[in-house]
Amino acid sequence: MEDAKTRDILHVMKMLGHKNIQNTLVYTHLVKGLKEDEYICRVASTPHEIQLLIEKGFEYVCEHNGLKFFRKRK
Repeated sequence: MEDAKTRDILHVMKMLGHKNIQNTLVYTHLVKGLKEDEYICRVASTPHEIQLLIEKGFEYVCEHNGLKFFRKRK
């Protein structure tokens, strides 16, 4: 799941404590064999909207033109 979130295989390798990247790739391939990630995306512009999205389990992705973008796995 960390690989799906970060898309950083070296980070995942360190997190799992693997010394060999091949060991990490075994696990990431098992997860990728399941289903591609699908997200629900939402945009917020006020503190109240941000609060509601966070309470509903959305995670912050980025900001553009004063708007904050959030996503949550389907």
